[in-house]
Amino acid sequence: MQINSDYVVIKALEDGVNVIGLTRGSDTRFHHSEKLDQGEVLIAQFTEHTSAIKVRGKALIQTRHGEIQSETKNHR
Repeated sequence: MQINSDYVVIKALEDGVNVIGLTRGSDTRFHHSEKLDQGEVLIAQFTEHTSAIKVRGKALIQTRHGEIQSETKNHR
């Protein structure tokens, strides 16, 4: 694992936010998931095993590149 890997801070803005870690390599797979309730914070790190992080639900996501807010999917 790289010691200086990037970190991502995810703060749930609603109950039931899913954070899913995806593997690195030729086959991208889910390798870890967390469920956050409103106000909970998860600090995640990109590593030699984690190449992507998927956030499902309304959350505030902070990285060294800036801040973005994910949205809740509208059901019709």
